[in-house]
Amino acid sequence: MIRTTDEGNLRIVTIERPARRNALRPTDLDALETAIDGADAPVVLFRGSGAAFCAGADLDSVAELSDPEAFARQGQRVADTIEDSSSVVVAGIDGAARGGGVELALACDVRVATPRATLGEPGVRIGLFGAWGGTVRLPRIVGEGHALEFSLSGRVVDAGEALQMGLVSRIVDDPFDVAASMAENDHRSLQIIKARLRDRRGDEARLQAEAEGFAELHDANVDDIASSREE
Repeated sequence: MIRTTDEGNLRIVTIERPARRNALRPTDLDALETAIDGADAPVVLFRGSGAAFCAGADLDSVAELSDPEAFARQGQRVADTIEDSSSVVVAGIDGAARGGGVELALACDVRVATPRATLGEPGVRIGLFGAWGGTVRLPRIVGEGHALEFSLSGRVVDAGEALQMGLVSRIVDDPFDVAASMAENDHRSLQIIKARLRDRRGDEARLQAEAEGFAELHDANVDDIASSREE
């Protein structure tokens, strides 16, 4: 089950299957995609309930798959929806993140962990691997060396090591505070900055878009800029 609540400028998307460590079935992936895609808030906090962030794919569902490739593509599509959202998506990792849970977090714009967070890609131990975009995003975020060791070993890292690797950017007591603080920023600035940092085109196209975005924000906020200068 996916629960969505809106608190002002912040949407909170919570996986609520604590008895299964928030493992995701195909229907849960559909609901998660809808919750992210339908967000009007400038910032989305993505989190799990209970003692886990997300254990990845529900293995009972995986064992019954008639079309495993379609299931992998479904997870990839949800991860792409997170990455491409006009909202800034913050992964609040509290407790265990495994497999697909790590991969969905990798698709988020910001990943913060609590001291209780642990992350791992244990699929290799049972003859699988995460296929929700992790082989693309993980080396991009932590570098090829860390990505290979993390994925091939199947070991679990704690919040401190995740921070050292670059899997998360901060260790915090409550990820809500990070998301809520970010939601106080100028909303259009958040959208434009995310779009520019996510741009995968060549340098010249990116630089042109950066200049255009700066001009758009300047013209929209020129009075506020002048007021800030006078303070």
